[in-house]
Amino acid sequence: MPATLRFWFEFASPYSWLAAMRIEAEAARRGVTLAWQPFLLGPIFADRDWSTSPFVLYPDKGRYMWRDVERQAAKYGLTLRRPDRTPGGIFPQNGLLAARLCLVGLDEGWGEGFARAAFAAAFSEGHDISRQDVLAPLVAAQGAEPEAALTAATASATKARLRAAVEEARRLHIFGAPSFTVGSELFWGNDRLEDALDYAATT
Repeated sequence: MPATLRFWFEFASPYSWLAAMRIEAEAARRGVTLAWQPFLLGPIFADRDWSTSPFVLYPDKGRYMWRDVERQAAKYGLTLRRPDRTPGGIFPQNGLLAARLCLVGLDEGWGEGFARAAFAAAFSEGHDISRQDVLAPLVAAQGAEPEAALTAATASATKARLRAAVEEARRLHIFGAPSFTVGSELFWGNDRLEDALDYAATT
């Protein structure tokens, strides 16, 4: 029986967006079970004394990243609208509330759909996904009650779960997103999605 693949993603990450929009079809093709795991890269970066994304700290790297994401989006038939090129936009976005809502949704059966919708809002539509008025309709579109979900997302238990996810990411030596784990085996990057799934399918 194939092993479960754990999908570690950060809502501010364009490469996580690319992976999130295709991972379910690729997993189904191989019979691999997925476990979606939102987490935050900010604390991981802070461990390295980075104040923000390396794609911002190193402009050449950032320019390459956006061109690469543009090429990959075209390859997968996705529309890219950069969040930092919209009115009031910024990169990286603050994905904290989206991650907390996703945890609530994963408990209630709508987390995966919400994650895809939030990624689309951020990277296909250029919306600010730190805003409740942006995220609440995405929750409603999954058939959930936005006010209840937002209350649960800001509860101390949900906050603790997200902090615990970051701690586990540290323990697994995760340093970027998306990452994929099969047990303690780590794969990093959208371009390693198929490798990770193939490993899970044969483990």
